[in-house]
Amino acid sequence: MANLPPSSAQKSSEAIKAVAIYEIVKGIGALLGAAALWYWHRDLEHWLASATTTWQHYFGKLLAPQVESAVAIAQKASQNWSLFLLMIIFYASIRFLEAYGLWKDKTWAYWFSVLGYGIFIPVEIYYLIISPFDWFKLAILLLNVVIVVVVYRHMKQKGLL
Repeated sequence: MANLPPSSAQKSSEAIKAVAIYEIVKGIGALLGAAALWYWHRDLEHWLASATTTWQHYFGKLLAPQVESAVAIAQKASQNWSLFLLMIIFYASIRFLEAYGLWKDKTWAYWFSVLGYGIFIPVEIYYLIISPFDWFKLAILLLNVVIVVVVYRHMKQKGLL
């Protein structure tokens, strides 16, 4: 039997699964970051200085604004660890829940994904315009637009719109 090209439903299903995997990666990343901060929180200032120096040594100014932002968030989080960890666990739970819903082809997950990503696009455009150009911010914006388009098209194919 000849190899037939995948149907558009199969392609969109693979794209939806890719979005689900991305959600899982974001959730795991959040939990790993929280675990690292919790592990080193007693000596946070020393750890952050060491991590920043190591980053600069290997990567120079690459993603410098994001590194500075992450350091500021970690310093602020150190003021109330319990609340910070609760927020990260909540964030990761939402990412895992969305990934599960997309993987299992749940209608609510498509709506959650389109609205969840779509709502931030105007904000990302605004910050891209008002602040100095940043390739990372542009990449995040483009990734979010691609995710909204992929999920939206899948919703149209399924007759949800």
